[in-house]
Amino acid sequence: MIGSLFQKFKESFQKNTPSFQKFFGKIGGLFSKKIDAASVEEIEEALYGADFGLETTGEILAEIRESYRKDKELRGQDAARIGAAVLNRVMEGAEGSYTPDAARRPEVIALIGVNGAGKTTTAAKLAWRFKQNGRSVILGACDTFRAAANEQINSWATRLGVELVSSQQGADSAAVAYDTVRAARARGCEIALLDTAGRLHTKGHLLEELKKIHRVVQKLDSAAPHHRWLVVDGSLGSNSIEQARVFHEAVGLTGLVITKLDGTSRGGALVGIYRALRIPVYYVGLGEQPADLHPFSKRDYIDALFG
Repeated sequence: MIGSLFQKFKESFQKNTPSFQKFFGKIGGLFSKKIDAASVEEIEEALYGADFGLETTGEILAEIRESYRKDKELRGQDAARIGAAVLNRVMEGAEGSYTPDAARRPEVIALIGVNGAGKTTTAAKLAWRFKQNGRSVILGACDTFRAAANEQINSWATRLGVELVSSQQGADSAAVAYDTVRAARARGCEIALLDTAGRLHTKGHLLEELKKIHRVVQKLDSAAPHHRWLVVDGSLGSNSIEQARVFHEAVGLTGLVITKLDGTSRGGALVGIYRALRIPVYYVGLGEQPADLHPFSKRDYIDALFG
């Protein structure tokens, strides 16, 4: 699994996205030559372009410059190792590892996020992954606002052979969540996966509706939802940090799922979000197929970036 994820990261980051071509071109070019002042500036530009953020970029550059000050024969390979070491330190604890708790039937996972983040597709991919691992899972179509939401998740559920609880458009999303958890309990399912409606983090009344879903399912299990994962569009870059912060304050996030990393030039934002909030990353999306949602590996992420 680790090898395949590394390859997916490598392939994704090396797609024909200009910023990442630029990033890899500069970083990769340093492997075969000595570091000088001009190449340090190129590294700085590439790191900022990939949205690693002020703090992380500053730390990487400070350590490279200090090493260069001590050794004017510093090689590009050494610079890459410095960058990898800084990221490894910054992202300590970033890997979220999920295994259903056998004491809970069901374990409730709520997927949260803004419109367009990829929550419904992520819900389907997670359901497929859990099913592939021999887990019983039921999907709750709690996005009753978006016109095509029911059709989309129903299509996924049919395709993947996963049970679905849904209602008509405009129905109370909290009621759907309640029915999903109740059905999962009645059928002895291990996991109830709630696909909530996309909502702007700047809209207070929408956040209150999200809190209502949590209150309602707590009538069945006071600890539910046991997991509250924010689905973040990886292409949004550092703009995702404030989004994550507001949702975290509203419902207490327990994890992140970063989508669309296969088509973005700003994959460094993953580092910024984790650094700001210390919320572990459970899964990353690196393609459109169900198998393209992978458990996050810090090692693979760093290796794909710095070799």
